[in-house]
Amino acid sequence: MNLPVSAVLAADSLLGEGVLWDAQRGIVWFVDIKRHRLWHFDPATGSNAFTEAPEQIGWAIPTEEGPLLCGLKDGLYTFDPESSTFTKLCAVPGEPASNRLNDACTDPWGRVWFGSMDDSEGSASGRFYVFDRGEIRPAGPSGIAITNGPAVSASGDRIYFTDTSKQKIFVADLSAAGAGEARLFADTAALFPAAYPDGPVVDAEDHVWTGMYLGSCVARFSPDGALVATVPIPARDITKMAFGGGDLKTAYVTSAIKNMSQQDMAGLPKSGSLFAFPAPVAGFAQTRARLG
Repeated sequence: MNLPVSAVLAADSLLGEGVLWDAQRGIVWFVDIKRHRLWHFDPATGSNAFTEAPEQIGWAIPTEEGPLLCGLKDGLYTFDPESSTFTKLCAVPGEPASNRLNDACTDPWGRVWFGSMDDSEGSASGRFYVFDRGEIRPAGPSGIAITNGPAVSASGDRIYFTDTSKQKIFVADLSAAGAGEARLFADTAALFPAAYPDGPVVDAEDHVWTGMYLGSCVARFSPDGALVATVPIPARDITKMAFGGGDLKTAYVTSAIKNMSQQDMAGLPKSGSLFAFPAPVAGFAQTRARLG
Protein backbone atom coordinates (compact mmCIF):
# COMPACT_ATOMS: atom_id res chain seq x y z
CA MET A 1 0.00 0.00 0.00
CA ASN A 2 1.50 3.32 -1.07
CA LEU A 3 -0.11 5.61 1.48
CA PRO A 4 0.97 9.20 2.25
CA VAL A 5 3.31 8.83 5.22
CA SER A 6 4.50 11.95 7.04
CA ALA A 7 6.97 12.56 9.85
CA VAL A 8 4.78 14.40 12.38
CA LEU A 9 7.43 14.75 15.10
CA ALA A 10 11.21 14.77 14.68
CA ALA A 11 11.85 13.01 17.99
CA ASP A 12 15.35 11.75 17.08
CA SER A 13 14.52 8.57 19.00
CA LEU A 14 17.37 6.17 19.64
CA LEU A 15 14.75 3.49 20.27
CA GLY A 16 11.24 4.80 19.77
CA GLU A 17 8.62 2.34 21.04
CA GLY A 18 5.32 1.92 22.87
CA VAL A 19 3.20 4.26 20.75
CA LEU A 20 -0.39 4.50 22.01
CA TRP A 21 -3.43 6.75 21.51
CA ASP A 22 -4.91 8.27 24.66
CA ALA A 23 -8.51 8.93 23.62
CA GLN A 24 -9.42 10.71 26.86
CA ARG A 25 -6.62 13.25 26.51
CA GLY A 26 -6.55 13.29 22.69
CA ILE A 27 -2.80 12.75 22.53
CA VAL A 28 -0.25 10.19 21.43
CA TRP A 29 2.13 8.70 23.99
CA PHE A 30 5.36 6.98 23.02
CA VAL A 31 8.77 6.35 24.53
CA ASP A 32 12.42 6.55 23.60
CA ILE A 33 13.74 3.64 25.62
CA LYS A 34 17.44 4.43 25.42
CA ARG A 35 17.08 8.17 26.10
CA HIS A 36 14.71 7.45 29.04
CA ARG A 37 12.04 9.70 27.48
CA LEU A 38 8.26 9.57 27.76
CA TRP A 39 6.87 11.70 24.92
CA HIS A 40 3.42 13.09 24.30
CA PHE A 41 2.22 14.57 21.00
CA ASP A 42 -1.02 16.44 20.37
CA PRO A 43 -1.99 15.99 16.69
CA ALA A 44 -4.59 18.77 16.89
CA THR A 45 -2.04 21.45 17.76
CA GLY A 46 1.33 19.84 17.07
CA SER A 47 2.40 20.56 20.64
CA ASN A 48 4.74 18.01 22.15
CA ALA A 49 7.16 17.49 25.03
CA PHE A 50 8.96 14.72 26.84
CA THR A 51 9.60 13.88 30.48
CA GLU A 52 12.80 12.10 31.45
CA ALA A 53 12.12 8.81 33.23
CA PRO A 54 14.38 7.57 36.06
CA GLU A 55 15.37 4.51 33.98
CA GLN A 56 14.90 3.00 30.53
CA ILE A 57 11.16 3.12 29.83
CA GLY A 58 9.50 0.58 27.56
CA TRP A 59 5.85 1.61 27.66
CA ALA A 60 3.18 3.83 29.21
CA ILE A 61 -0.53 2.98 29.37
CA PRO A 62 -3.37 5.21 30.66
CA THR A 63 -5.21 3.83 33.67
CA GLU A 64 -8.80 4.09 34.88
CA GLU A 65 -7.50 5.85 37.98
CA GLY A 66 -5.87 8.71 36.02
CA PRO A 67 -2.09 8.28 35.95
CA LEU A 68 -0.19 6.19 33.42
CA LEU A 69 1.16 2.76 34.27
CA CYS A 70 4.72 2.48 32.94
CA GLY A 71 7.21 -0.33 32.46
CA LEU A 72 10.76 0.70 33.33
CA LYS A 73 13.94 -1.33 33.50
CA ASP A 74 13.56 -2.07 37.20
CA GLY A 75 9.79 -2.52 37.44
CA LEU A 76 6.38 -0.90 37.17
CA TYR A 77 5.85 2.80 37.90
CA THR A 78 2.95 5.22 37.81
CA PHE A 79 3.34 8.55 36.01
CA ASP A 80 1.28 11.62 36.90
CA PRO A 81 0.93 13.78 33.75
CA GLU A 82 -0.07 16.80 35.84
CA SER A 83 3.11 16.88 37.93
CA SER A 84 5.33 14.93 35.49
CA THR A 85 6.45 12.64 38.31
CA PHE A 86 7.22 8.91 38.31
CA THR A 87 6.49 6.78 41.38
CA LYS A 88 7.71 3.19 41.65
CA LEU A 89 4.89 0.74 42.15
CA CYS A 90 6.70 -2.60 42.30
CA ALA A 91 9.52 -4.71 40.92
CA VAL A 92 8.84 -7.70 38.65
CA PRO A 93 9.55 -10.80 40.77
CA GLY A 94 12.41 -12.95 39.50
CA GLU A 95 13.61 -10.60 36.79
CA PRO A 96 17.42 -10.46 36.49
CA ALA A 97 19.06 -7.05 36.80
CA SER A 98 20.37 -7.41 33.24
CA ASN A 99 16.82 -7.48 31.85
CA ARG A 100 14.46 -4.60 31.06
CA LEU A 101 10.78 -4.27 30.17
CA ASN A 102 10.00 -3.68 26.50
CA ASP A 103 6.38 -3.60 25.28
CA ALA A 104 2.83 -3.98 26.60
CA CYS A 105 -0.92 -3.82 25.99
CA THR A 106 -4.21 -4.10 27.84
CA ASP A 107 -7.04 -6.58 27.40
CA PRO A 108 -10.80 -5.96 27.78
CA TRP A 109 -10.61 -6.81 31.50
CA GLY A 110 -8.08 -4.04 32.21
CA ARG A 111 -5.19 -6.43 32.67
CA VAL A 112 -1.78 -5.36 31.36
CA TRP A 113 0.28 -7.87 29.41
CA PHE A 114 3.99 -7.09 29.03
CA GLY A 115 7.32 -8.64 28.19
CA SER A 116 10.86 -8.54 29.53
CA MET A 117 14.11 -9.00 27.62
CA ASP A 118 17.88 -9.05 27.97
CA ASP A 119 19.04 -5.43 27.72
CA SER A 120 22.03 -6.54 25.61
CA GLU A 121 19.66 -8.53 23.33
CA GLY A 122 21.78 -11.67 23.56
CA SER A 123 20.52 -13.96 26.32
CA ALA A 124 17.15 -15.71 26.06
CA SER A 125 16.19 -14.46 29.52
CA GLY A 126 13.00 -12.66 28.52
CA ARG A 127 9.43 -13.75 29.04
CA PHE A 128 5.87 -12.44 29.26
CA TYR A 129 3.79 -11.42 32.28
CA VAL A 130 0.34 -10.18 33.16
CA PHE A 131 -0.36 -7.42 35.68
CA ASP A 132 -3.80 -8.02 37.11
CA ARG A 133 -5.01 -5.42 39.65
CA GLY A 134 -1.76 -5.23 41.53
CA GLU A 135 -0.58 -8.81 41.04
CA ILE A 136 2.16 -9.78 38.55
CA ARG A 137 2.42 -13.35 37.33
CA PRO A 138 4.22 -15.08 34.45
CA ALA A 139 1.92 -15.70 31.48
CA GLY A 140 2.75 -16.63 27.91
CA PRO A 141 5.99 -17.79 26.26
CA SER A 142 9.39 -17.63 27.97
CA GLY A 143 13.05 -18.13 27.03
CA ILE A 144 13.07 -15.23 24.53
CA ALA A 145 15.93 -12.81 23.83
CA ILE A 146 13.75 -9.95 22.50
CA THR A 147 10.05 -9.96 23.41
CA ASN A 148 7.57 -7.69 21.64
CA GLY A 149 3.86 -7.20 22.07
CA PRO A 150 1.65 -8.55 23.37
CA ALA A 151 -1.32 -7.38 21.33
CA VAL A 152 -4.96 -8.29 21.95
CA SER A 153 -7.83 -8.61 19.46
CA ALA A 154 -10.87 -6.32 19.64
CA SER A 155 -13.11 -9.00 21.11
CA GLY A 156 -10.41 -10.11 23.54
CA ASP A 157 -10.43 -13.72 22.34
CA ARG A 158 -6.83 -13.70 21.03
CA ILE A 159 -3.46 -12.46 22.26
CA TYR A 160 -0.30 -12.22 20.16
CA PHE A 161 3.28 -12.60 21.40
CA THR A 162 6.38 -11.79 19.31
CA ASP A 163 9.79 -13.46 19.46
CA THR A 164 11.65 -10.80 17.50
CA SER A 165 15.07 -12.41 17.14
CA LYS A 166 13.56 -15.69 15.92
CA GLN A 167 11.27 -13.78 13.50
CA LYS A 168 8.11 -15.43 14.83
CA ILE A 169 4.72 -14.21 16.04
CA PHE A 170 2.66 -16.52 18.27
CA VAL A 171 -1.03 -16.45 19.16
CA ALA A 172 -2.98 -17.86 22.10
CA ASP A 173 -6.65 -17.99 23.00
CA LEU A 174 -7.60 -15.41 25.61
CA SER A 175 -10.48 -15.16 28.09
CA ALA A 176 -11.26 -13.73 31.50
CA ALA A 177 -9.46 -16.75 32.93
CA GLY A 178 -6.20 -15.92 31.13
CA ALA A 179 -4.20 -17.01 28.08
CA GLY A 180 -4.03 -20.52 26.65
CA GLU A 181 -1.07 -22.28 25.10
CA ALA A 182 0.75 -20.18 22.49
CA ARG A 183 0.96 -21.52 18.93
CA LEU A 184 2.71 -20.20 15.82
CA PHE A 185 0.82 -17.44 14.02
CA ALA A 186 3.40 -16.23 11.48
CA ASP A 187 7.01 -17.05 10.67
CA THR A 188 8.20 -13.85 9.02
CA ALA A 189 11.69 -15.11 8.06
CA ALA A 190 10.61 -16.29 4.61
CA LEU A 191 8.72 -13.06 3.91
CA PHE A 192 11.29 -10.61 5.33
CA PRO A 193 14.61 -12.51 5.52
CA ALA A 194 16.62 -9.47 6.65
CA ALA A 195 13.99 -7.85 8.88
CA TYR A 196 12.45 -8.64 12.25
CA PRO A 197 8.88 -8.36 13.55
CA ASP A 198 8.73 -5.74 16.29
CA GLY A 199 5.70 -4.27 18.09
CA PRO A 200 2.27 -5.64 16.99
CA VAL A 201 -1.21 -4.13 17.15
CA VAL A 202 -4.61 -5.49 16.02
CA ASP A 203 -7.15 -3.57 13.93
CA ALA A 204 -10.96 -3.65 14.00
CA GLU A 205 -10.98 -6.41 11.38
CA ASP A 206 -8.79 -8.66 13.56
CA HIS A 207 -5.78 -8.22 11.30
CA VAL A 208 -2.37 -7.91 12.96
CA TRP A 209 -0.01 -5.05 12.07
CA THR A 210 3.63 -5.15 13.07
CA GLY A 211 6.59 -2.83 12.70
CA MET A 212 9.44 -4.45 10.77
CA TYR A 213 12.82 -3.65 12.31
CA LEU A 214 15.41 -3.34 9.51
CA GLY A 215 12.45 -3.57 7.12
CA SER A 216 11.38 0.06 6.45
CA CYS A 217 7.70 -0.85 6.66
CA VAL A 218 4.74 -1.99 8.71
CA ALA A 219 3.18 -5.29 7.68
CA ARG A 220 -0.44 -6.43 7.95
CA PHE A 221 -1.37 -10.09 8.52
CA SER A 222 -4.80 -11.69 8.17
CA PRO A 223 -6.36 -13.57 11.12
CA ASP A 224 -4.94 -16.81 9.71
CA GLY A 225 -1.39 -15.41 9.60
CA ALA A 226 -1.07 -14.61 5.88
CA LEU A 227 0.73 -11.42 4.82
CA VAL A 228 -1.83 -9.21 3.09
CA ALA A 229 -0.18 -5.76 2.89
CA THR A 230 2.84 -3.64 3.69
CA VAL A 231 3.11 0.13 4.09
CA PRO A 232 6.57 1.58 3.33
CA ILE A 233 7.89 4.00 5.99
CA PRO A 234 10.81 6.40 5.24
CA ALA A 235 12.96 5.00 8.04
CA ARG A 236 14.87 1.75 8.38
CA ASP A 237 14.10 0.43 11.85
CA ILE A 238 10.32 0.46 12.38
CA THR A 239 9.23 -0.52 15.86
CA LYS A 240 5.53 -0.08 16.68
CA MET A 241 2.20 1.17 15.29
CA ALA A 242 -0.99 2.40 16.95
CA PHE A 243 -4.37 3.59 15.70
CA GLY A 244 -5.39 7.06 16.83
CA GLY A 245 -7.50 10.11 16.13
CA GLY A 246 -11.21 10.53 16.79
CA ASP A 247 -12.12 7.86 14.23
CA LEU A 248 -9.13 5.63 15.08
CA LYS A 249 -8.07 5.73 11.43
CA THR A 250 -4.74 7.53 11.76
CA ALA A 251 -1.80 5.18 12.10
CA TYR A 252 1.08 6.42 14.26
CA VAL A 253 4.44 4.69 13.90
CA THR A 254 7.64 4.85 15.97
CA SER A 255 11.16 4.25 14.68
CA ALA A 256 14.73 3.92 15.93
CA ILE A 257 18.24 5.05 15.01
CA LYS A 258 20.42 3.36 17.63
CA ASN A 259 21.95 0.89 15.15
CA MET A 260 22.22 3.28 12.20
CA SER A 261 25.48 4.73 10.87
CA GLN A 262 25.91 8.26 9.53
CA GLN A 263 25.71 6.78 6.05
CA ASP A 264 22.44 5.04 6.95
CA MET A 265 21.05 8.31 8.31
CA ALA A 266 22.05 10.20 5.17
CA GLY A 267 19.89 7.86 3.12
CA LEU A 268 16.92 7.94 5.55
CA PRO A 269 17.24 11.26 7.42
CA LYS A 270 13.74 11.10 8.97
CA SER A 271 14.60 7.94 10.91
CA GLY A 272 13.87 8.30 14.62
CA SER A 273 10.71 10.31 13.93
CA LEU A 274 7.12 9.66 14.88
CA PHE A 275 5.30 8.99 11.60
CA ALA A 276 1.62 9.04 10.66
CA PHE A 277 -0.49 7.89 7.74
CA PRO A 278 -4.23 7.48 6.99
CA ALA A 279 -5.02 3.87 7.86
CA PRO A 280 -7.14 1.87 5.37
CA VAL A 281 -9.05 0.34 8.29
CA ALA A 282 -9.82 1.59 11.79
CA GLY A 283 -8.39 0.36 15.04
CA PHE A 284 -10.51 -0.06 18.16
CA ALA A 285 -10.70 1.67 21.52
CA GLN A 286 -8.03 0.45 23.92
CA THR A 287 -9.12 -0.49 27.44
CA ARG A 288 -7.54 1.58 30.17
CA ALA A 289 -5.43 -0.35 32.67
CA ARG A 290 -6.80 -1.11 36.12
CA LEU A 291 -4.39 -0.55 39.00
CA GLY A 292 -6.55 -2.19 41.64
